[in-house]
Amino acid sequence: MAHVVILGAGTGGMPAAYEMRCILGKEHKVTIINANEYFQFVPSNPWAAVGWRKREDITLPIRPYVERKGIHFIAGTVNEIDAENSRLVMDSGDTVDYDYLVITTGPRLAFEEVEGSGPHGGYTHSVCSIDHAEMFYNKYEEFVKDPGRVIIGAMPFASCFGPAYEFACILDTDLRKRKIRDKVPMTFITSEPYIGHLGLGGVGDSRGMLESELRSRHIEWITNAKVTRVEEGRIFVDEMDENGELKKQHEVEFKHSMMLPAFKGVDAVANVDGLCNPRGFVIVDEYQRSPKYYNIYAAGVGIAIPPVEATPVPTGAPKTGYMIESMVTAIVHNIDAELEGAEPEKVGTWNAICLADFGDTGAAFVALPQIPPRNVNWFKKGKWVHVAKIGFEKYFLRKMKKGTSEPVYEKYILKALGIERLKD
Repeated sequence: MAHVVILGAGTGGMPAAYEMRCILGKEHKVTIINANEYFQFVPSNPWAAVGWRKREDITLPIRPYVERKGIHFIAGTVNEIDAENSRLVMDSGDTVDYDYLVITTGPRLAFEEVEGSGPHGGYTHSVCSIDHAEMFYNKYEEFVKDPGRVIIGAMPFASCFGPAYEFACILDTDLRKRKIRDKVPMTFITSEPYIGHLGLGGVGDSRGMLESELRSRHIEWITNAKVTRVEEGRIFVDEMDENGELKKQHEVEFKHSMMLPAFKGVDAVANVDGLCNPRGFVIVDEYQRSPKYYNIYAAGVGIAIPPVEATPVPTGAPKTGYMIESMVTAIVHNIDAELEGAEPEKVGTWNAICLADFGDTGAAFVALPQIPPRNVNWFKKGKWVHVAKIGFEKYFLRKMKKGTSEPVYEKYILKALGIERLKD
């Protein structure tokens, strides 16, 4: 009997647990470990930050759903991964031995890299968790009574820019609904070299379309932005030129803000000798397996993918839901192969597919493969994306309650885009 432990119960970890339990023989044990008792649908956090969703709308308790499927659940934090001995040390002092470890923790939010940033003791907010979204909304309720400038964007080393664009437009839509948009100047500050880069070198005409979207919503922007520090009501930005030299310094006053932070690997993972790159992201081979520890696999935001291109201010490559789902499926089948005495052979499809909601419209992009040159380089905008993302939220949560082992992103999003299947 083998014990497979999945570390992290997010949009990668939960499907991994369900698929692992479905594929592996009943003699094998599957355990999922998560710091919280609940699953949260992270793509809905921008809606929660303006009050369009409540916590109970986009979270669900993990234990009853996974245990119903024969998956063991541990709520707690892993303090140490003893990779040499295949053992996890919990914050409680308990230990968990594993035969295979699947790391789907997502990132650590590195607010400390910019002085004065972050919702805990700093002056910026994020939408990277439901807790942070609720903190933004709590201040937002006071803000709308006495509005002023809002700053939205992404710090250096951020590696997921879509939510920043989503939130800027969602916030714009909400302010217009409240009929106070005219009282709220907005500035979009991003480490990307240009609007619509998205950490992908652009997709289709994403630059022109997103510039047009921001312009039509009266949102100013600063690109190649290296935020150096944040003080109460002020953000300090070094705008760099294409050679990485200082072009201009900005001091922008604001009353409310949402800045996506830099991402790093979570501490317990980053501290394992030889497992990660310098920023704590797990190094994997084509089979999603650690080259040093053959019984450790990883998927999602926490793995190391080189930037698509060098940029004047550091940006990371995003890992979108469809890509994560593909990685997870490869891992499940590779572990199953190993348990049957074979070698891993399944490879994840690193294609980028995204539905981005803009509050009353939206944008969808397809990059096949993610890193250019591409076979497909497609970007479209329309109200149908807004409707499709609302539908996907309900679909995904319903599937997590059901405990499906089916490919959720592939079934829904490809259908929404009118695509039957994807090939590299």
